[in-house]
Amino acid sequence: METLVLKFGGAAFSKAVDFASIADIIIEHKKHTKNVVIVVSAMKDMTTALIELSKSVHPSPPKREQDMLVSVGERISMSLLAMALHVKGVNAVSFTGSQSGIITNTDHASALIQDVKPYRIQEELVRGNVVIVAGFQGMSVDKEITTLGRGGSDTTAVALGVALDAGEVIFYKDVLGVYKKDPKEYANLMPISYLHYIDALAIVRTGAQILHSRALVLAEKNHIPLLVTSFKTRGEGFSGTQIGSSMQRDVQCKYYELQSVKVACPASH
Repeated sequence: METLVLKFGGAAFSKAVDFASIADIIIEHKKHTKNVVIVVSAMKDMTTALIELSKSVHPSPPKREQDMLVSVGERISMSLLAMALHVKGVNAVSFTGSQSGIITNTDHASALIQDVKPYRIQEELVRGNVVIVAGFQGMSVDKEITTLGRGGSDTTAVALGVALDAGEVIFYKDVLGVYKKDPKEYANLMPISYLHYIDALAIVRTGAQILHSRALVLAEKNHIPLLVTSFKTRGEGFSGTQIGSSMQRDVQCKYYELQSVKVACPASH
């Protein structure tokens, strides 16, 4: 049975009561999909606050120590969301990036994903549990905590989609979908219903922050279907922007962010 990856950004967690509302969305998906994996960002404005806190102590914080600090934000979100699901009678397990098997290079604050070994996630899915993963972070080949840079949780979601052979990765945002222009600046804009990866990437590279470009590149490389939709208006009219390709999906070889790395390829490759 296919796995579904859901990603919730910081806007979904502005305050503590929001975790219950997001839990309801997850429970609805769980009714229709056996294997559900969630990727979360830090609560709204928390990462910025942590960076400012670090700079109040050190004007130019060592990147290793800053990674140790800012990775706390996603861990707070993952544990609170797991608690919110447990209250509603749904078994959930939260994992950090390192516990999830996300392996990166050694570049603190801007690490690239080198491999994903989601053994613990797969074990919990077999048990029927919802798995919640802290986005934006991983563990380097030197076994150090690393972060992926701004927007890194989007990349986490797609990388896990690749590793788990997900049927789709859904990004829950505070907007209906992807727009050609900023809907906050242009009135009466309608979101786009379908985009090819390349067109979505072109929109993002004009400055739109709806998805991180690294996530789109990784999705295109592995033919992972994406959906950008709203956690505010779920089930009401427009269902979101689908991002994909007409190409037949090829799952013979899984590519991650380092150009030379191919994972789980047949011996003939």
